[in-house]
Amino acid sequence: MKETKQNYGLFTTITMIVGICIGSGIFFKSDNILTLTGGSVFLGVLVFILGATSIIFGGLCISELASRTDRPGGIITYVEEFASEKLACGMGWFQIFVYYPTIAVVVSWVIGIYICLLFGWQGTLENQLFIGFLFYTLNFLANSLSARLGGGFQNFSTISKMLPLAVIAIFGLAFGNPAQGFKNVSAQTLGGATWLAAIGPIAYSFDGWTISTTIAPEIKDSKRNLPKALVIAPIIVLLTYVAYFIGVTSLVEPKKIMELQDAHVYLVAQKLFGGLGGQLILIFVIIAVMGTANGIILGYIRLPYAMALRGSEMFPLADKLIKTSGKNNMPVNSAVFCYAITLFWTVAHYITVKFNLLPNSDVSEISIVMSYLFYIILYYKVFQLYRKGEIQGVFRGIVIPSLATLGSLFILSGGLQSRLFVFYAAFCVAVVFAALLYYSRKKQRA
Repeated sequence: MKETKQNYGLFTTITMIVGICIGSGIFFKSDNILTLTGGSVFLGVLVFILGATSIIFGGLCISELASRTDRPGGIITYVEEFASEKLACGMGWFQIFVYYPTIAVVVSWVIGIYICLLFGWQGTLENQLFIGFLFYTLNFLANSLSARLGGGFQNFSTISKMLPLAVIAIFGLAFGNPAQGFKNVSAQTLGGATWLAAIGPIAYSFDGWTISTTIAPEIKDSKRNLPKALVIAPIIVLLTYVAYFIGVTSLVEPKKIMELQDAHVYLVAQKLFGGLGGQLILIFVIIAVMGTANGIILGYIRLPYAMALRGSEMFPLADKLIKTSGKNNMPVNSAVFCYAITLFWTVAHYITVKFNLLPNSDVSEISIVMSYLFYIILYYKVFQLYRKGEIQGVFRGIVIPSLATLGSLFILSGGLQSRLFVFYAAFCVAVVFAALLYYSRKKQRA
């Protein structure tokens, strides 16, 4: 077996995780967070901290598994190796049919929202989704034809996404009124459960941290550096998000942000730099969101191919999806398959938004929340490794997986606040059960 070259030190690992986690969510989820916390910046910051804490302990748990295998593939590989191949099949189907395409559709839609704002076009749902459709169609095409094209844009967008965050955070804290968002906290608000629903958009903003585990075999001294990176990186992301969140609510009153929804970013930019400067900041935001969509599609088009490599018992049409073409051996059939699923979710997203079926939410948030059910299985496997004596220390073997599980349950409790959560969750579970049934039947015939 060829040894994986270890290219990344601690600093590079931290910056990669930060780059993966800091995406587009913070730009268009701040208004959702404020709406769900009743305009309270304090509660928004509190949920940010709770969300980050659950991710830190979750990352420490996952790193225990990552340090025990050299196989690439991230979460699906850990489920396959430490739980079962059958369950990994279910996880793969969930990511292919629900997780990745819903996020791709929503992020592409947000690109449409901001492009309409930039050019002063009518911001109807139809116009926004059509622009999003054009973007992800071109993105699927570019990533299917050339790995270099997608990768180059990803590097450029990572730098671009940090600029508006830093500018708004610094100017807001320096010249705004940070106290204005902390005035409307009451015991009644804290005592109610509705503010917990803010964990949905916050989980969306932090999503992507598990992707970092796919580079575990390439990290120098992975057993020491990956756990450190999975603690330090979420803290950096948390500080960045909280600074931006307080900064933006210091420049524009929370009530106004809730009224403007996603358009609040443009107002803040105009307030700071005038019309031309505001447009420039908005361009950087659009590039940042495009980078997020590109990264999602970049990984998504390879997933059916990766499942097909594991055999026909893991995924249908494996003989076709395993084929590659072009000089770079790109999995074009896999990309076409993913594109078709993304079209389906575009229609589903249109219906849910048009008829307000998921108020203050979207089709991607619940799929992100549901993914934490799989993480709980992995956290339990860490506890089992402790009981077998393979993990030493009560803190590593009991405390960390327990806190990680509590964090996942907290994120799941946020999803429960959505009125369609039960139905959507049932759909997600149905996809997983379909995968398990498919796997069992294929194994019986083998």
